[in-house]
Amino acid sequence: MASCSTSSCFILFFSQSLLLLFSSATTDTISANRPLSGNQNITSKDGNFRLGFFVPPGSPSLSYYVGIWYNKIPLLTPVWVANRASPVTDPAMSELRISGDGNLALLVNHSNAGVIWSTNATTSNSRVVAVILDTGNLQLRDESNASLVFWQSFDHPTDTWLPGGKIGFNKLTGRSQHLTSWKSKVDPSPGIFTLEIDPTGATSEYFIFWNLSKMYWRSGIWDGNIFNLVPEMTINYIYDFKFVNVSEEMYFNYTVKSSNITSRFVLDSESGQIQQSTWMENTQSWMLFWSQPKTKCSVYGVCGPFGSCNDIATPFYNCLKGFRIKSQADWELGDKSEGCERKTPLQCSGLNNNSANSGKDGFFEMPNVKLPDNSNTLATAGSREGCELACLSDCSCNAYSYNGSGCFVWHGGLLNLQEQYNQSDAGTLYLRLAASELQSSERNKKRVVSLVIICVIVVAILFSSVPAILIVMKKRESRRMIEKAKAMQGGLVSFTYNELRQATRTFSTKLGGGGFGSVFKGSLPGSNDIAVKKLEGLRQGEKQFRTEVSTVGRIQHVNLVRLLGFCSQGSKRLLVYEFMPNGSLDSHLFHNAPSSRLGWKTRYQIAIGIARGIAYLHEQCRECIIHCDIKPENILLDASFNPKVADFGLAKLMGRDFSRVLTTLRGTKGYLAPEWISGVAITAKADVYSYGMVLLEIISGRRNLEQTAAEEDGTRYFPTFAASKLIEGDAAGVLDSKLGPEEVNMEELDRACKIACWCIQDDESCRPTMGQVVQVLEGIIDVHDPPVPRSLLLASDVPQPINFFFECSSNRSTQAGNTTSNCSGTKSHTSSSSDNK
Repeated sequence: MASCSTSSCFILFFSQSLLLLFSSATTDTISANRPLSGNQNITSKDGNFRLGFFVPPGSPSLSYYVGIWYNKIPLLTPVWVANRASPVTDPAMSELRISGDGNLALLVNHSNAGVIWSTNATTSNSRVVAVILDTGNLQLRDESNASLVFWQSFDHPTDTWLPGGKIGFNKLTGRSQHLTSWKSKVDPSPGIFTLEIDPTGATSEYFIFWNLSKMYWRSGIWDGNIFNLVPEMTINYIYDFKFVNVSEEMYFNYTVKSSNITSRFVLDSESGQIQQSTWMENTQSWMLFWSQPKTKCSVYGVCGPFGSCNDIATPFYNCLKGFRIKSQADWELGDKSEGCERKTPLQCSGLNNNSANSGKDGFFEMPNVKLPDNSNTLATAGSREGCELACLSDCSCNAYSYNGSGCFVWHGGLLNLQEQYNQSDAGTLYLRLAASELQSSERNKKRVVSLVIICVIVVAILFSSVPAILIVMKKRESRRMIEKAKAMQGGLVSFTYNELRQATRTFSTKLGGGGFGSVFKGSLPGSNDIAVKKLEGLRQGEKQFRTEVSTVGRIQHVNLVRLLGFCSQGSKRLLVYEFMPNGSLDSHLFHNAPSSRLGWKTRYQIAIGIARGIAYLHEQCRECIIHCDIKPENILLDASFNPKVADFGLAKLMGRDFSRVLTTLRGTKGYLAPEWISGVAITAKADVYSYGMVLLEIISGRRNLEQTAAEEDGTRYFPTFAASKLIEGDAAGVLDSKLGPEEVNMEELDRACKIACWCIQDDESCRPTMGQVVQVLEGIIDVHDPPVPRSLLLASDVPQPINFFFECSSNRSTQAGNTTSNCSGTKSHTSSSSDNK
């Protein structure tokens, strides 16, 4: 090897070092002389997004895609995919580069003949670069003039709608900017669900389509603040939506109000729902906060052909009797588009073959179902028997139904069938099956009958041979339960699962349920009624569970439901509470029966009692307990209508798994404080916000998310209406119409309305503590007029009186988790006049 001089070797070494440093430096640009290949990538200027080759998380095969994902989030989350229908197998042999015509193109084997994907834009010259922005937008633009953009990924979204991106309609070209779901969780190729703005360009509303043909959800018209079929948008504090309608195009985009929040909309491949998710730093996971349609079975064709959806039981998606999953691998990955297939082919042997013993086809009766779509009417069939014969005579007929409207038959795959459908349009479907499928059903019935007979005989023998043993065991069991019932008066009692199963008569009387589990009524010897809660999703070990339960069990207050006992046996976790004979507050507030009418005096005492219970949890326990789920369903009433806050220990027992709590609250998010979706730490002021919403409901007897568009006030969000009435000085206008003005203490009403509006302030530092709420309701301290929360102003045009608002500046204290502020909402009766200014 030829030698070199010292100076020349140094220059060579220095130049190679610079080249290595330059190639490894982070850049946000792809240029003609800087393509991407292999594990190379580019990162946006502030590091928010990254572009490169990736494999979808959980993918069983090494299929590589070029895409954009979040760079600062440890969980790989793609937001845009270039070659979504054409993966590559070897990224080292693939290249993303600026091609000769100025387009960004993905090439295989570094050859122009192997173009997998291209931007296909019209560029002005060859001096073109591709730049990834901190918004997640990839732009193809002029190298010397950044404002000259030829193409951008925001104009070609895949399944994700990022802040700043457009979903709209080009009036000149007729092309829409829409979301299309992935085919499955691991396959980015276009799926069967599409979200787009009105494709006719006639209205400002969104639709979700199945297979580009069947619309199954609509947002309603945009009224300048919200979509009128999505009233919950009024509490979606983190977004600013904007609608643009000009001669060339119409579109929506949105921004996130806080730079600290990472949030996105995704059209989910499995459920067919449009979902809003926010990244939670405390749990290092995506938190699903909002989705539409609300029920999975509202999504058209979600189970595929011959699939059945059920919103009541799990799993939600199943195959019909006589059918099996067509592609098990795809089904498990969330792609159910292929649906189900027959286990046994039809014989199709003509008429009179409905006998199970004939070896020919028959029908399986399915009552109370939502009938499939795309039926054909047979006007010639005048009876159910005639309808059945007509279906049997047609080899392509798979099912029939007969009702007062006539005979309906189905050919091809049955789509959009829903079982246990308790609606007025429910019907009975007769599903055509091979005789062997029907015979197996008959054999199963006979087998069950035989087993029952054998069991009866065995039990009879046991009862006749060992009656004495059973009597002794029953007496011993009864004596033990009596002892435990007495022990509950002094402290927590540990039950076995079998004891609670017997006390609830095998959990036969359900009192209610929620995200944490179901509650059942039980009874112990001595006429002690109890409420037993079966916890779901709790992963704590037995020792930890017992320790936490003992802590919660020591918390005693007249306005907190008392924990009497528990069960921790294997994986089973149950809690035993005192029974509340008058049920939950929501059943009385929102029920029209005369027996459920609550007078003003009772309502006001309920409001004070709830506030006292929550204040005790926040301020008087050894450690502050944040309830996390204050709503009327969790306020129980004893025989004298004294309120008791329930489920106050569940946040503690769940290990403060707030993402779990939020998931259970999706159906009642009208009580969620705005900071829940901002990713910041949750304080006790989140409970204060929820209490304010509950207090408004106690006053009005109306759900806070109730639509009121048909009423004279014309608003769509009740808290907005209540705030406007307070500004007008008309507190009585908020009052429940079932209450007569003569029975209401107007001073108490005014006090309750004001403190409720203080509780629902957007800035948590402007909300009072629960101790202050109690003092206000008891008349110990006065309360100033509250400002209307900004979120309510955005929801509706609320008049703003002169000098009504004032600026709130907060000083979040880190001591004991408290928040202090100079928002002067209350004033003491004993304070001087200067203090009250």
